[in-house]
Amino acid sequence: MRVSLGEAGFLFLAALVAGALNSVAGGGSFISFPALLFVRIAPISANATNTAAMWPGTIASTVAYWREMKTPDARRLLPPLLLTGLVGGLIGAHILLRTPEATFMRLVPWLLLGATLLFAASGRITKWVRGRSGHVNGRRLLFVAGLLLELVIAVYIGYFGAGAGILVLAMLALLGVENIHAMNGMKTLIVSAVNGVALILFISAKVIVWPQAVVMLIGAALGGYAGAYYAQKINPQSIRKVVIIVGFGMAAYFFVWK
Repeated sequence: MRVSLGEAGFLFLAALVAGALNSVAGGGSFISFPALLFVRIAPISANATNTAAMWPGTIASTVAYWREMKTPDARRLLPPLLLTGLVGGLIGAHILLRTPEATFMRLVPWLLLGATLLFAASGRITKWVRGRSGHVNGRRLLFVAGLLLELVIAVYIGYFGAGAGILVLAMLALLGVENIHAMNGMKTLIVSAVNGVALILFISAKVIVWPQAVVMLIGAALGGYAGAYYAQKINPQSIRKVVIIVGFGMAAYFFVWK
């Protein structure tokens, strides 16, 4: 599918903003995913294309956190969590590819609304995570429950994924991880791995619209770099408020859009 100059410019700017938001406060998919729908990409292809465009950014974050993932908790938990995450990501991507376009389009506003509510509550969840993480032991039952929760989260990431990072942090806290930097590193690695395995299915199913994906990948990379550079000069809370407004606005739009 070819992309016109106007569409390329629009998608590039949307990805530029999305990449910057992800590097400062998160929530970039509230911009990049609807942008693909606005240029008349089919909903499932738009979701897969957005995953392909944003994935390199999560890989870069994983590399940045690599030193933080050498803690005993990370070495103990990452192998089973990654294995469970890969299975869940495959299941979620498979469900997405089996979902009729019309059905997924009806789900889009609900998915955007749910992700926005999750994003809006992420500050309180993070405080709970930090408070809870120092008081949880490593009992076997809790470990099994954590793996089951990880499976559910990974299915969601493979299917849609917006706002899933805060769920991964909560899951890691329940498993007893105490170092917030290690938690962030583990989160980025898990999300990257789950999205990576989902991408394999999306590529094999040929649902990714590559011209648009490449344009957005470049925009997201530049936006992520610029956002990281200026992050210390920007108030993240102000950016978060903008993201929440945009998220609710997009959800409202798709609730009434036919």
